[in-house]
Amino acid sequence: MYEEADDGEVVVARVAALDVGKAEVVACVRIPGESGRRVQEIQSYSTMTGSLLAMCDHFRCEQVSLVVMEATGDYWKAPFYLLEQAGFTVWVVNARDVKHLPGRAKTDKLDAAWLCKVAERKMLRPSFVPPAPIRVLRDLTRYRVDLITARTAEKQRVEKVLDTAGVKVSVVASDIFGVSGRAMLHALIDGQRDPKALAELAKGSLRGSAKRAALEEAFTARFFTDHHAFLLATMMSRVERLDADIAAVEARIEAELVPFADQVASLDEIPGIGRHAAAAIIAEIGVDMSRFPTAGHLCSWARYAPVISQSAGKSHGKNATGKGDRYLARALGDAAVNAARTHTFLGERYRRLARRRGKLRANVAVGRSMLVIIWHLLSDPQARFNDLGPDYYEQRIRPDRRRDNHVRALQQLGYYVTLEAAA
Repeated sequence: MYEEADDGEVVVARVAALDVGKAEVVACVRIPGESGRRVQEIQSYSTMTGSLLAMCDHFRCEQVSLVVMEATGDYWKAPFYLLEQAGFTVWVVNARDVKHLPGRAKTDKLDAAWLCKVAERKMLRPSFVPPAPIRVLRDLTRYRVDLITARTAEKQRVEKVLDTAGVKVSVVASDIFGVSGRAMLHALIDGQRDPKALAELAKGSLRGSAKRAALEEAFTARFFTDHHAFLLATMMSRVERLDADIAAVEARIEAELVPFADQVASLDEIPGIGRHAAAAIIAEIGVDMSRFPTAGHLCSWARYAPVISQSAGKSHGKNATGKGDRYLARALGDAAVNAARTHTFLGERYRRLARRRGKLRANVAVGRSMLVIIWHLLSDPQARFNDLGPDYYEQRIRPDRRRDNHVRALQQLGYYVTLEAAA
């Protein structure tokens, strides 16, 4: 029995495709010809703004209705933004979806022509490109993550230098970059070598007698020289500069979040998600959920759903989710770990899955649950988060469920058992 397939228009009348490089853009335009056949024109343009504007004018003269390009590094962004500003419908497509046929020559011109042929038949899906305000927020949140990564690497170098010099302060203090740790490290840099004097700089819980004795022993090092002090001073200076840069970026993020205050407050109610995580999630998926028809579409786009691979009626693979947005995955992964420490539904879900399937699978499962919650909260401005509670699973499962399953199994084996007898 045949079913009607909703494929839309088979051919886009006037379409253009770009093969984007660092210095050059190869553009192919395909339009209807006078004899009824399709005709195409391939031209090369510089990636400088003036040349790209000339390309826009050419597309406008040819009445191009759709422009398609591959997501090639970051090179696609300048042509995309310029064409978007000029009013064209622009698609960025995944390079894996437009691989050229094997066994044929590969050049920039042939790639542009092939992409144009595939695009005019609507055999491509556009990638998600957020609007301009979200793109600004995305640049800031991603840069914050990169700065934190750089700061973490520098802190690890500091600890390595101290261990090399025999200063074992990290064994006593859980955070050597706290108030006490920084005071002691700066004293080391300034030339203080007396273990007792260094231990006296401790504050808070480190001032206990046992801790101070351990600190004195940790600072009793015979290998800490001016060479180590120079390295430590340079590294500490970098850490402090990165701290200042991170604080400046976070202040700018807060300013950019003002139009999305309601959405941030809504996501902040989810266990494990704070303001920084909410900002990172909004920066990656936006606030307009019309792009994702269902929560499942959002999970699939974020690669929080298993890849379906089936052939000859059999499923293949290990149900891997594939590689998605690493910044979104980082935010959701951290949020899932934070939720695991809470006495909530998500926390209990993480712990139940971690016992049976391991922490990594539990992290992905809770991240998917968070994405479903996020989709509903962003889709309906009136929606509010309602925690099901840590005892949700116990309430859902009836106490006599195990007995009923046992009776059913005996009945399938041919035994005559009633629920009254089993009780």
